[in-house]
Amino acid sequence: MGRFLYWMNVSLDLRIEQVPGDDGAGEWLRIDEELHREFNARAGKLAGMVQGRVIYETMEEYWPRARADTSLPDVMREYGEIWTSAPKVLVSRTRATADHGTRVIGGDDAIEQLAALRAETDGTLGVGGATLATQLLRAGLLDELLLFTHPAILGFGRPLFDDWDRPVDLDLIEQRSFPQGVTMHHYAIRGANPC
Repeated sequence: MGRFLYWMNVSLDLRIEQVPGDDGAGEWLRIDEELHREFNARAGKLAGMVQGRVIYETMEEYWPRARADTSLPDVMREYGEIWTSAPKVLVSRTRATADHGTRVIGGDDAIEQLAALRAETDGTLGVGGATLATQLLRAGLLDELLLFTHPAILGFGRPLFDDWDRPVDLDLIEQRSFPQGVTMHHYAIRGANPC
């Protein structure tokens, strides 16, 4: 059985974006080549990626073109190749199709479809998007958090989870610091539903 891993860049106050759409491009993020190589190594080991519509469309807009853009550093072209060729699931109520080997899941039974996907997957499925991660957490299907915490306090903006007000117990799996001040914390969520 697979595991759902919510992977996100966050500020010290657990914000994922200060203004809508700055995820991945916010001035508060400190993503250098070393950190990007860490992202690439981890993304390359995923069994697949499950993304909500907003983050999927952000990725879809940039990464397929980036893999062939010789003006970009090789680490970014490499991630473009990883994202474009990885098995992906788009969770959306408004889109019925997507390119780049992407399966679309939507409708009132989306969480049940995702539970079935998790049950039939061997490996880790990376989750992108606060709304999707919150829905998986509510359903007891979110297994792990991988947080890259950037040394910034945003004070406002979108939180790591949407409309969440209950305690969640975590176990630290691994941690690492990067020279530019970013820390990585990988947690297991206690009480995740084993299906």
